[in-house]
Amino acid sequence: MTTTPRLAAVCTAALLAACGGGGDSPAPVACTDLTTARMGIAGLQVARAVEVSAAGDLPAHCQVTGSLDARTGIDGKPYAIGFELRTPLPSAWNGKFFFQGGSGTNGVIVPATGNLLNAPSGTALSRGYAVVSTDGGHATGASDATFGLDPQARSDYGYNAVGRVTTVAKQIVTTRFGRGPSRSYLLGCSNGGRDAMVAASRLASQYDGFVAANPGFNLPKAAIAQAWDTQQFFSAASAPGQLPKDIFPASAMTLVAQRILARCDALDGVADGMVHDRVGCQAAFDLATDVPSCTGGPAADCLTTAQKSALERVFAGAQNGNGDSLYASWPWDAGVAGAGWRFWKLDAGFAPLPFNTLIGAGAMGYIFTSPPDAPDLSDGGLGYQLGFSMDTDAPKIFAKNATFAESAMEFMTPPQPTQLNTLKSRGKLIVVHGTGDPVFSANDTIAWYDALRSADADVASYARLFLVPGMNHCSGGPATDRFDMLAALEAWVERGSAPESVTASVNAADPDVVAAGWPATRTRPLCAYPKQAVLRPGATETEIASSFQCQ
Repeated sequence: MTTTPRLAAVCTAALLAACGGGGDSPAPVACTDLTTARMGIAGLQVARAVEVSAAGDLPAHCQVTGSLDARTGIDGKPYAIGFELRTPLPSAWNGKFFFQGGSGTNGVIVPATGNLLNAPSGTALSRGYAVVSTDGGHATGASDATFGLDPQARSDYGYNAVGRVTTVAKQIVTTRFGRGPSRSYLLGCSNGGRDAMVAASRLASQYDGFVAANPGFNLPKAAIAQAWDTQQFFSAASAPGQLPKDIFPASAMTLVAQRILARCDALDGVADGMVHDRVGCQAAFDLATDVPSCTGGPAADCLTTAQKSALERVFAGAQNGNGDSLYASWPWDAGVAGAGWRFWKLDAGFAPLPFNTLIGAGAMGYIFTSPPDAPDLSDGGLGYQLGFSMDTDAPKIFAKNATFAESAMEFMTPPQPTQLNTLKSRGKLIVVHGTGDPVFSANDTIAWYDALRSADADVASYARLFLVPGMNHCSGGPATDRFDMLAALEAWVERGSAPESVTASVNAADPDVVAAGWPATRTRPLCAYPKQAVLRPGATETEIASSFQCQ
């Protein structure tokens, strides 16, 4: 084929753009010049653009705060997509862009320093990234779900805020540095992990890689499970007025964890307080026979028949009256004794209810039901969860009408999650999930990845799953929960080094690690699923990752 001068010029321009610009790129712009007028982007209002001096671990940088698409909702309240963008000095920029995923129901702008999730130290900003975060399209506060009364606010929370902020933040970065980012990554845990999985489906052309940790990618279904759990826990009450924290005291879940370890700990070749053989453990452990049954009332060294029945139903997953599954089952794991498991499932501490009730009831009642149930939450959401029907209320996550044109399952979940063709052609996805997560079941994530593997035998070339034994929601629990997935993602995207395993260490200050008596230097390999860590034949040093292999 003959290349014309015009075609050559187009190709050269495209190559320069892909590399972040050429020799005639515009000069960097001063931070304070990043104004609404200078940017000229429809819907953008820059509230503040200031230089910030170095402090602590954060380098000197430019901080831009602003909003997009200000409007009045159908509930009469003001809405806008708030964001914060922090960029290093031009001399310190690594040429890359980092989107910091959200959490919970968002509602606040978390400082855009670049949370590296489970990395032992540092931030994306300190590593030279330009970092952005968003409030998800509503400034109602972290605990207020009433924005769900507005349909557009729902869509912004589900996916649109990430999409809009990605586009505009990159434009600001390009103006600031005179060139666009050469690489773009999105990292998040929990709802931020959901952000990553949704973006891997909807926005794969805008990113080179994603880390989705403990992702709530089926969040409306998980909210059903939270109501189900509350109902099951209350069914085991042995006295009037008991709450879940009373019905299942810490001693009860410690006993369950001990019995899980007794049956499963050594399945991976070493008794070390960790269950790496998840599949083997589910087959080996039987709550009914492996945990002592109380012959009288509740006690620290046994469970009552009612307690066992409630736990069996919780771990089997939410069901409707016909026995149809409404959410995934949960793996039996030693993490059930973790402080994080208790916080979410049984006792938030700052309030007498599980945090899954305090946050879950509002999310379900205002955001995930169509039209919104808008329940009275003056009791912390307990009454709404206890009265929630698995037969008539649960289907509301799929409902929509003329006003609420998208169902919760449409605006909250990745469209076609097992058909990631754009991601496959240009990016990578690392998914991480703790098997002791009390909010989003690791079994749900495993089921998704198994379906993705069935749909595409080449899935490991662009998406990999890593399970973290014992880890609770995003961190904590008796686990090696310190690992650097951004570094693993960079190596995969930028150097073609696909992660077969990632070395993880303990957080020596974690009360669950201290209680387990583990050494502060313990490390383990996190293996790319479906492989799992087992002790190498002949290995005798059981506290270092190199003594284990993935198989």
